Amino acid sequence: MIPVPSGVKVWLATGHTDMRKGFPGLSLMVQETLKRDPHSGHLFCFRGRQGGLIKVIWHDGQGACLFTN
Repeated sequence: MIPVPSGVKVWLATGHTDMRKGFPGLSLMVQETLKRDPHSGHLFCFRGRQGGLIKVIWHDGQGACLFTN
């Protein structure tokens, strides 16, 4: 379990996302689609075409994290 500080918002991207993208590509989507700063400390969640795969990006102040399930 990864400890997430209180007050962190979770943003969900609607639609499907190309799961070949890494942190740079997903953070660009956050900037262009959600109009948010990917380095703000919030969690940004994306789902694959069939819904069986999700990716979450998070910048914790020390570095960028990319979680996949």
